[in-house]
Amino acid sequence: MIETRELSKRYGDFTAVDAISFKVEPGQVLGFLGPNGAGKSTTMKMLAGFLAPTAGSASVAGFDVERQPLEAKRVLGYLPEGAPSYGEMTVREFLDFIARVRGLHGEAGERRSDDVIARLHLEPVLEQPIDTLSKGFKRRVGLAGAILHDPKVLILDEPTDGLDPNQKQEVRSLINSMARDKTIIISTHLLEEVHAVCTRAIIIAAGRILADATPAELEARSRYHQAVSLTAANLEEAKAALARVGDIASIEVDPQDNRITAFPKPGRQIFVAVSDALKAQQVAVRELALEGG
Repeated sequence: MIETRELSKRYGDFTAVDAISFKVEPGQVLGFLGPNGAGKSTTMKMLAGFLAPTAGSASVAGFDVERQPLEAKRVLGYLPEGAPSYGEMTVREFLDFIARVRGLHGEAGERRSDDVIARLHLEPVLEQPIDTLSKGFKRRVGLAGAILHDPKVLILDEPTDGLDPNQKQEVRSLINSMARDKTIIISTHLLEEVHAVCTRAIIIAAGRILADATPAELEARSRYHQAVSLTAANLEEAKAALARVGDIASIEVDPQDNRITAFPKPGRQIFVAVSDALKAQQVAVRELALEGG
């Protein structure tokens, strides 16, 4: 549904996106991760047809975004960073405008507008100018515009930015409900968002792809994967108990809070053994946790 081939974007001597290639299959939710300036938004803008690539190509649902721009955009919903819109319009006027632009007229347009209004809980602000809305509501209006025409492909640049925790949960639930019959790319800085909605993650930095895997596979690369951390009333007693666990490769103590982290030998799981050793030595433990990575 989405494919890039050696996609690049340069501004003079600066390379924002450096020959990246990837495919996204139907039903996948791809998390696009990376620091500020990594090239995430630039890549999304090229996929959406908003920026022309310097080199390489991209296609959406089989349509080349440069050679077949209208066909690609018909099947695409795009939420840019910041959710830009027409601030002087009311929410209802904006959604009606988007419906007309997308060729949805009469009952069909009203039906789709009513659906996105209900999904994103926009009823309280329908008659307000968009400029008067909070950042969270502006983001929700932008997302409503992106999904109004029920696109096959969604490109969402930080869709939960500015939302409170309850609103984030609502948007993530909406994304999960749409993921069954859509292909979705989400740019985010939030690792918990990848856990909540993504089936796959790409990490990008300095315009290049550094990793492409499932969230679980990425976690497994971390040295903290399957490590066990704990705080105990007596640090020395806890360390002595851990020394009895043969599958522990090393132990580190955080000098700030005396939190102990025990790292397993490759391929080993130590949580049960650590717990048993602490109980056997009657070590008073305040907290015991298995690290994901």
